[in-house]
Amino acid sequence: MQVTETLSQGLKREYEIVLSASDLSSRLETQLADLKTKVRINGFRPGKVPLAHLRRVYGRSVMSDILQDAINAANKQIVDDNGLRLAQEPKIELPADKEAIEAALEARGDLNFKVALEVLPKFELGEYADLTLERPVAEVEESDVEAALQRLAQDRRVYSDKPEGAKAERFDRLTVDFTGAIKGEPFEGGSSQGIEVVIGSNAFLSGFEEQLLGAVAGERRAVQATFPENYALRKLAGQQADFEVMVKSVAAPEPFAIDDEFAKSVGAESLDQLKAALRQRIAAEYAQRSREKVKRKLLDALAARYSFEVPQGLVDQEFASIWKQVEREQQASGRSFADENTTEAAARAEYRAIAERRVRLGLLLAEVGARADVKISDDEMTQALVARARSFPGQEKQVWDFYRNNQQALVELRAPIYEEKVVDHILGVAKVEDRTVTAKELLQADDDETPAA
Repeated sequence: MQVTETLSQGLKREYEIVLSASDLSSRLETQLADLKTKVRINGFRPGKVPLAHLRRVYGRSVMSDILQDAINAANKQIVDDNGLRLAQEPKIELPADKEAIEAALEARGDLNFKVALEVLPKFELGEYADLTLERPVAEVEESDVEAALQRLAQDRRVYSDKPEGAKAERFDRLTVDFTGAIKGEPFEGGSSQGIEVVIGSNAFLSGFEEQLLGAVAGERRAVQATFPENYALRKLAGQQADFEVMVKSVAAPEPFAIDDEFAKSVGAESLDQLKAALRQRIAAEYAQRSREKVKRKLLDALAARYSFEVPQGLVDQEFASIWKQVEREQQASGRSFADENTTEAAARAEYRAIAERRVRLGLLLAEVGARADVKISDDEMTQALVARARSFPGQEKQVWDFYRNNQQALVELRAPIYEEKVVDHILGVAKVEDRTVTAKELLQADDDETPAA
């Protein structure tokens, strides 16, 4: 087997491999000689089948296996001899000439093929003690606990219809029909009947509930409200809608005691224990958001610090995944690139830059983890698998079996766990300073928020 490097440019490598006809023939003869002792063919005694007959019957099948083994061996030799770390599986280019393939399968001609691959980049990691990061933190206030308690109680609150002509007040529940339009045109999901609206719940578009204050049963009202810029249906995002609302009934909340009995109704032993549990849950939410924000700052700092070349094959793969998501969102929302004040070309360039950032950070974190000997224990993987199975109630066993029998799925489950542990390692080395902020500031999205990795 003759291997010749034909390209070494950046992270790209290409090789030309020649398997001589004599080598292929020798391998075929060896394989057929071994096969001779094993096959049973009518008309011949065991072990007495002529090689020429075996070659006519099994030659092409055996040679197909020989060629595949030879290609695999060539790939391994290229990697081992050159000390390469591959970014992806090598791409094999066989001859376009069918006659050349036929000649190789019959061991009467050389097989020439090409191998193209990309290698992982080499870069200096350096140290991270000079990294200074700010971590926003928020204390759980008593008002936070009270608000959570009120939301919990709201689901169990009982309402009674108000007398005819009674006006709607804050915290009253109205049953309404409404029809919405944008610039005079009805829109999908803009109309509904028998909807319950609690004034002050902030469950509807901002301002919608407040405009129903003072309404009485049987009254029609015109309401205007604007969809938020980050609304899920992008074609409605930022749009002002006009609603014609028919108030069918107005009901007031009955007195509701938030006491030990209420706490017991939701599974707590006492009101104090319920408040403690809510405080703990809110603290966990704040801690998670704080973690997300400091991680984003860390990844931004790493992205600014490292600018090494990345394998374009990996970038292409990541970009394809991102672009599919973009297309799905456009299909679901009905919005186009023009609606976003951009073009497809500009969007492709932006998302390709994001894909390149993700690949670079992924390679960087993998290298940091390898150098730091970051490991994921069997217990951690089991816990992650249990958590994933529990997220599909009623299908736990199927989900468990799927992951246990699918190595690639396990790899995908392992990746985010590994990333978090590597991030923890870097944060443990870097200088992280806590800054106290309000809960609102902690929970709101960053203006410049971009994909973390």
